Amino acid sequence: MSSMDFRKLPPLKSLKGFEATARLGSVRRAAEELNLTHPAITHQIQTLEESLGFKLFSREGRSLVLTAEGERYYPCVRGALEQLLQGAEAIRPADSPSVLRVQTYISFAICWLAHRLAHFRARHPEIKLHLATSGADWGFDEANADIGVIYRSAPLPAHLHWVKLFDSRYFPVCSPRLLDNRSAELQPQDLMQYPLITVNSEDQFWNWHQWFESTGLRVEKPPATLVVDTLVVALEMAVDGEGIALVNGPLADSGLRSGRLVRPVEHYAEGQGQWGIVCRKEIRQDPRIVSFTDWLLGER
Repeated sequence: MSSMDFRKLPPLKSLKGFEATARLGSVRRAAEELNLTHPAITHQIQTLEESLGFKLFSREGRSLVLTAEGERYYPCVRGALEQLLQGAEAIRPADSPSVLRVQTYISFAICWLAHRLAHFRARHPEIKLHLATSGADWGFDEANADIGVIYRSAPLPAHLHWVKLFDSRYFPVCSPRLLDNRSAELQPQDLMQYPLITVNSEDQFWNWHQWFESTGLRVEKPPATLVVDTLVVALEMAVDGEGIALVNGPLADSGLRSGRLVRPVEHYAEGQGQWGIVCRKEIRQDPRIVSFTDWLLGER
């Protein structure tokens, strides 16, 4: 085996900063991901550029874009880093737990995923799960997660793999006590007479104004609402009779089955997105990813 001229290698420490900046299109976001300062990432890129003898990035207005040389170099760096990760994974002891990092939202974790995970652990004791939740960040954090259960309302980047889990349908729920346990279904306009609850992090994707308009009502001014920060809070308030919450997907299923929640109006609105499972394309055949994806699809 011939020796390598290590003098020709670029500064290896700087490659992570370059890869993250190129992938995220932002020095600030790269610094946040790598837990470094903005100047530290800038210094890494400058050091790498000096070593290579060409610029890797250029400015177009406020955007940071790869130069032609940067475009050619990025796949090499990404591939090399992935090979290092795969090599490290391959030589870890076979009897050590295989950790699968799962990302989702706080509300989805509490209302749907968490009480099902025992089923997965029983079926796959060889896979250790690390569950990370976020409140208002809707994107897939691929640097810190192997797989995500997220909501998307626009196409994903080309390097990500997507499997639909649930349709986007949103509808109102409340306690039967709020309706005085009446059996007759309300009309959509009747809901304006009740306290309505809005989750501010969800308002950009679905909201009361859109729901009312989907029923055929012309709503010139959206009704006043109580605003909370997570659906978990909204559902707790709904169960306690504090108001009517708007739910997208299966997150109120447990309350509806138990009778703690009811649908005051059967109408639901079609959302513009989907609930689904996301991972990087190059690891979609990883046995852990396949096992977790198949299990999620079976739990629908």
